[in-house]
Order: sequence, then structure tokens, then C-alpha cells
Amino acid sequence: MPPKKRNSGTTQSKELKLAAESGSADKKESPELSVKNHRDKDAEFVTLCKSLHVTDLVCDRAWTLWKTVQDGMEEVADSQKRLWGACLYVSATDMDVACFTLTQVLKAVSLNVKQFLALVRKLDVNLDTISTKVNSALTRLEKKYDVTLALYQRFEKTCKNIFALVSDSKERETIRSCWTMFLLAKGRALQMEDDLVISFQLLLCTLELCIKRCPPDLLQPLYKSAISKVQSPPTRTSRRNQSKAKSRPVEPEVDLQLLKTLCKDNECNAEEVKNVYQTSFSAFLDSLDLSRSPDFPQANELNQQYEEHYLKSRDFDGRLFFDGDETVLAPKVEISQVERTPKKNLSDEDTVLIPPQTPIRAAMNSIQQLRGDLTSSGDQPSTNLATYFKNCTVDPTQEVLKRLETLGQAFSQRFGQAVGPRCVVLGRQRFNLGVKLYYKVMEAMLKSEEKRLSVQNFSKLLNDSTFHTSLLACALEVVMATYGESSFKTGGYNHGGGGEAAETNVCFPWILDVVNLAAFDFYKVIESFIKADPTLSKDIVKHLETCENLIMERIAWRTGSPLFELLKLENEGGAAEQVETPASFSQPLQHNHTAADLYLSPMRPGLRVLPPESPATPSSQASSQPPTQPASQMPRLPKSNSLSLFYKKLYRLAYMRLKILCSYLLSSHPELEPIIWTLFQHTLQHEHELMRDRHLDQLMMSAMYAICKVKSVDLRFKTIVTAYKNMPNTNQETFKHVLITEGHYDSIIVFYNQVFMQKLKTNILQYASTRPPTLSPIPQIPRSPYKFPNSPLRVPGSNNVYISPLKSPRMSPGIMTPRSRMLVSIGESFGLSNRFQKINQMVNSSDRSFKRTLDLGSTPKPLKRLRFDVDGQDEADGSLIYSKSERDSTLIQKLAEMSSTRSRMQEQKMKEDAESRKE
Repeated sequence: MPPKKRNSGTTQSKELKLAAESGSADKKESPELSVKNHRDKDAEFVTLCKSLHVTDLVCDRAWTLWKTVQDGMEEVADSQKRLWGACLYVSATDMDVACFTLTQVLKAVSLNVKQFLALVRKLDVNLDTISTKVNSALTRLEKKYDVTLALYQRFEKTCKNIFALVSDSKERETIRSCWTMFLLAKGRALQMEDDLVISFQLLLCTLELCIKRCPPDLLQPLYKSAISKVQSPPTRTSRRNQSKAKSRPVEPEVDLQLLKTLCKDNECNAEEVKNVYQTSFSAFLDSLDLSRSPDFPQANELNQQYEEHYLKSRDFDGRLFFDGDETVLAPKVEISQVERTPKKNLSDEDTVLIPPQTPIRAAMNSIQQLRGDLTSSGDQPSTNLATYFKNCTVDPTQEVLKRLETLGQAFSQRFGQAVGPRCVVLGRQRFNLGVKLYYKVMEAMLKSEEKRLSVQNFSKLLNDSTFHTSLLACALEVVMATYGESSFKTGGYNHGGGGEAAETNVCFPWILDVVNLAAFDFYKVIESFIKADPTLSKDIVKHLETCENLIMERIAWRTGSPLFELLKLENEGGAAEQVETPASFSQPLQHNHTAADLYLSPMRPGLRVLPPESPATPSSQASSQPPTQPASQMPRLPKSNSLSLFYKKLYRLAYMRLKILCSYLLSSHPELEPIIWTLFQHTLQHEHELMRDRHLDQLMMSAMYAICKVKSVDLRFKTIVTAYKNMPNTNQETFKHVLITEGHYDSIIVFYNQVFMQKLKTNILQYASTRPPTLSPIPQIPRSPYKFPNSPLRVPGSNNVYISPLKSPRMSPGIMTPRSRMLVSIGESFGLSNRFQKINQMVNSSDRSFKRTLDLGSTPKPLKRLRFDVDGQDEADGSLIYSKSERDSTLIQKLAEMSSTRSRMQEQKMKEDAESRKE
């Protein structure tokens, strides 16, 4: 029989009453709704309010919001009751009144989490309908739901491997209690309940405890045998001296053998899980007085304690995942494409399925790859790096170690404050990984600089504190991103939704605040960091590229940024040339600047005290005297490499985003795009003070509206922001929370009228005259400034055959199988001969879509590249291929040529790298 649903009418009524009482503690008004005060409202709306125990103020505000939504929506597709529920949720969240939980309103309007979140976002019919506070709460809620769903799916799968099927309900009740205990542990131990990795590690800790304490007849043989035979009996702690136990709590004993079995089965690092157990999980057990008990926790006690946590959090009831409740069901359309994995290319008899790339598996693989790449790296400078330090005029070794000690303590403490009070040890682990990566990348950078400059004394660079802090911060950001703790779900904003949300958000640029580093200084190291470590995954490279974009869009423009000092020096006429000439826009974004050039490039005198020695080019020497003459009489200083490169990238990013927005809104007016760009570019170059404490996209939208206005094209700001919300990497705060005057923020419309238009009115009106300004050249947009060394390369002479090197010897070709392409791994059995015939037909076929028919009987789909993964050795000769019809096999000829082809490509790449270093 299916399990009974947890939320009966009586239980829900009790929950609502408790929630209403807890939410009204700080309110002067009565929590009871007075029906006579709401006779002007729809009776069904008032009934819904009463069933959710909302207050009079919330009822009034929700009704006002409903009227606004009703007037703003062209048609109301959803039922009124559902929209009322959304309005009540928005109003209660804005007013911070805990009338009801999310689950209670979901049940009242018969929607699941995803449907309800989408409905609430539909309410944003005007710029101010949904506040940034509500939007931040929605984002946090959605991420927490996604994480909990992924955890439950893994929990369900793991339990099938752990517990034996029995006839009675004993097994099911045990699993239910295990899941409830985990939810409670996650809520108690973590301030960030959306941390997937630590939550999953807590889940394994919970399973370890449940396995040890449940009856042996409920366990599968693997886990029954995994429990250590020499494990001390759980009752041992109760026989210890009581006075000693009071002075120092007894640490729960971890069954290492069992824990390793669990971790191996779930591809998780056992040492990390053990540390989570001994810190966060043991403290949780002590809080429930469970660490001393040999028995399995009582289900009623766990339920009661979780109930309190759930009502306090006011979001969804995590226990409903176990019940299969409709309010938490995963939408069927959200089945990821990567989970529809093709079969591994073994022989037909031995065909196996590749495990689906679920969120947890992806996270574990990323962590495993990072730790594997750092296996040979130590937490101390290597011999080669130590030699570079000693070759300096001023040996930086002691300063480096002292800085790491100081920043290590700061990072660990701040990590614990953000993630959970017992997670300081985990923060130290993250930091230690970051230090290894920091040393590894630094050594690679210095080797590259030595080849480029033919010097070994890097005293000026290695004694630059900003360079070291930036390099370490970048390494730590890579670690945080690998563990999923730094992501861009919020579009890079970590300050919305109240103080608590900001304190528990470790998304970039959190790391800059921790190490007290300016974003403009951090930007200088990103590109060199990526080039110095070819083992970085594409996801991490994209993450760092997003960090760079956020810096250019917004973070580098905050008051106090070194960027303004450089621009001030530029405007005073101290630099040899302007930041970026418009004539260079059409040139590719190519440069030979390294991190050394950027950190040692001219800065305003007095900003930095450095030793006089410098290995860099002459342009790294800055004037030591402050400017005392008028700008017209000042001697020309060398151009700032860091400022020049920053503006080159800024212009290309700005135009790329403008082009996307124009494609959404002005496809029928293509002639306006270059005009808008000219105004946009003029603003960035000559009115850059408008960017102070603002966002690049705010100027972009304002420039678009201004040009459309003077060109008599009907385009409203509401239409612009609606399209803008559909652009990648955007956040509603960009157009809802714009600086107007110091300390005062308002919408993008107010900014345009009171700031942008007032500053640029003369310039804007010129575009309506008969002699408009000269159009700015269009920047050339590269695919990405970063090269991916492991991307598939085309085999010369073929349009259809690509090869790529095996990225890591630790990963088998089966794990690397493309999700939507055929894989041929040289040296492995490929199966029957007819597969080669299929490949030959595919390579020779002019019908490119025929490639998809290789998967027998599958429907043809859009073309994907055919990739061959090889392990770096020249093995592609005809003797390795066996087929009954080799006579005219074009593919075999291609494979036979791969050895020389790959050699030529490697030689060409080495030549290009040598030329690049030479330049």
C-alpha cells in the first residue's frame, strides 16, 4: 500500500496556528484575521487568507498587489486562487511576517514548488511589483529545493544498495527516520542549506550512523559485512566515568571501514566525510543526546524537532520528498539531457550503461579531478619555486609564509561564519587545497616568464603583496567553485534579501572581501592563471571568465577602486595615449601582457612600495615624482597596460551584450545598433563617472532608450527590461536598484530621467540633427579570449573527423564518452565490423545528419562533431583496426594518417607557443 500522506487537515491546521503565532510575536496587531474589515474584497480571497492565518496587514497588502497585477496583465491565464496565493507569499515575504510556510500555501493552491516559483515571477508586471528582497528569497528557495531534490534522489538510490527488502514496514520506517534525521542535521549544522557537497557528506554521515544502529537483518550483505568486527560496542560510552564525560563530551566513534565503503560506493572522499562527521555531525548528535545512545533515534522525537525547524524556516517540508508528495515532485521536463547517456562503446556482448551525470556525481567528479591534479603539489614551495625565491634580490619566502598564515586564519573563520559554526575545519581544508594550487600556478607562471624574458630574478614581482594575494584569491575561487560553494545563481549579487543572506553567501566576490583585495587587481591575474594551468576544466575556466565579466560590469566600478585612480591619471594627461583608441576596435583581442606586466604596469605614485629591481619590460617603470605641473605641461608617462587591456575587454563585453539586446528588440531597426553603440562607447570613455557604483547594463539600457527616443522608435523601458531579464547572467537588481544620488536608489527609469539624460542631453540630441556624431567602429568579438587545450581539433583535409587528447590518465575512455557523439578509443575493442561500415558511410556521406543514425534506429538529430579520443600516443595504424570490408574504408585511411597529423599539429602548436613567448 502507498504510504499515507503526512499532512492531514488537522496537522496542517496545527502547523498554520504555530506558524502564525511564531510570526506574530513581534507584531502589535492581532494574528487573527478580522473578516468584517475585508468586506471590500472577494469572499474567496478572504477565505484563503483565513485558512493561511494571515494578518490584516498582509491581507490588505496582498489584495493591493493583486489589483496591480490584474491591471498589468493582459490576460490572466492562471486561476485567481493561485495568483492570490502568490500575492500572499510576496506580501508576507516583503513584510517579513511568518504567517504560513511555503508548503502550506502550495497545498492551498494545488501547485508544486517549481510551478509556484514561476507563477510568483510572473507577477512582476511592473519594475517594482517584485522587490529585490522577494527575488533574493525566491532564488535562495529554488537553489535549496534543487539541492534537496538531488540529495533525495541519491538517498533513494543509495538506500536500495544498503537495505534489504523485508515484508513488513520496518525497513521503510527506518529509512524514513534516516531521511528525517538528515534533514534535521542539515538544518542544524549548516547556515547554507544549499551547499550540495557538505550536505551530501552529512547525508553519508547519517547513513553511517543508521547502518550501525539498525537491525542486521535489514542490511544488504555488502553493508552487513562492512561494519567493523572490532568496532567498540555503542554502550561503551555509558560505562565511562561520569565526571570525565561531563568535562569533555565523548566523540562519537566513526566506523572507518563502513564509512569508506559508503564513500567508495558514492565516489566521495572518505577523509573529508570523516572530518564532517567529527565536527558538524558529532555536534549535532550531542545536541540531541544521541551520541551516547546505542539505540536508533525515536521517529517521533526526530519528527517533532524537524517540525520546529521547518516552521521556523517557513519554506518547504523536506519530509514530503519521502512521501512522494505532489508539491515537491520534480517536473518531468527537467530531466537533464546529460542523463540520457548513450551506451559505452564496448563489444555488443559487454555493453554497459555509463552512470548518469547527476548534480552530485558531477560535483564529486570535479572534486576528484581537482584533488588528483594537486596530488604532486605540496603545501610548501617546491624546490624549483624555492630557487626562484632565493634568486630574488629580496627573498620573499618569509613574507609569503606569513601572508598565508594570516589569510588562512581569516579564510577559515569567515568560511565557518558563512557556512556553519562547526565548518572552520572544512574551511582550512579548502584553504590548504587553494595553497597547493597557488604554488603550482605561481611556479608555472615564473617558468613562462623566465622563457619570455630570459631572467631569473623576479624580485619586484615576488615582493608585490597584491600579486600574491590576487593569485591566492584566484586559487581559492577555483576551489570554492569546484566544491559548488561559489556559483552565479544570483547573477553575482550577494547582498540582496537582507543581512543574513549576505552573510551566508560565499559566491564571488566574497573571496575579495575575505582577503581585502580590489577587484581591479584580481582581474589582472585571471587570464594568466588560466593559461598557466591547462588542467582546469572548462566549467572552471567559464567560471573565472564570468568573474572577470562581473568585475568589468560592476565590481571594479565601486568607489575606492584603483580603476578610478588610473582613469584620473589618464584624464590629467599623464599617460602617453588614451585607454583604447576606437580605431583598434576592429582588431582581434590579442596581446602579450602577462600578470607580471599588469601588476608592474604604471600606477599612480604612492599606491605601492616595491623594490627597485624589475624583470619586466621598460614599460613597468613608473614615475617616482607626483605630478605638480598642469596637465598640458606634464611629461608623458608610459601607458598603463592594465588599464588599456581592461578597456579593450570592457568594450568588447559591452558591445556583445548590446548586440544580444538589440537582437531581442530591434531586429526590424538594424540601423540603430551602431548608433546606440556609439553613444554607449562615448559614455564609457568620456563619462565614466556614470559607472561609479553602477552596472554596465544600466548605461546600455539607457543608451538604447535614448537613441530610440530621438529616432522616434516606440520602445518603452518596460519592454527593454522584460527582454533584458531573458539575457544570460542578469539580475533584477540591475534595473530595480540603481544609484540615483549618494545613498539613494531607485529604478532604471528614474536613473535615466534624473542622471543619464541630464548628463548626456546635448550629446543625445546630436543624433537627431543633420550632422550626427561619427559612428564608433564595431569591436571584433572573439569566441573566448581563453583557449581550451583539450578541445577537439579538426583532422586536416577532413570536414567530419576530429580528435582530442585523453585529458587525464586517471579517467578511462568510458567515463569520457561524449553524451551525443560516437567515440572511438584507439586500443579498445570497438565491436562488430558493421560499426566500421557505418562510420565509413557517415564520413563519406554528404548528408551530415546521417551521423545520428549510427545509434541503431535512432531519429536523426542536428549534427554534432564526431570526436576521437586518443591517449597521446601514436597508435593509429591500420594493424589496430579489424573489419571485413576494409577495401574502400575512408575512415581507416584517416586513422592511419592520424599519427603524422597529430605530430604536425603538436609541432605547429609548439611553434605558436614559442612565437607567443618570443613576442
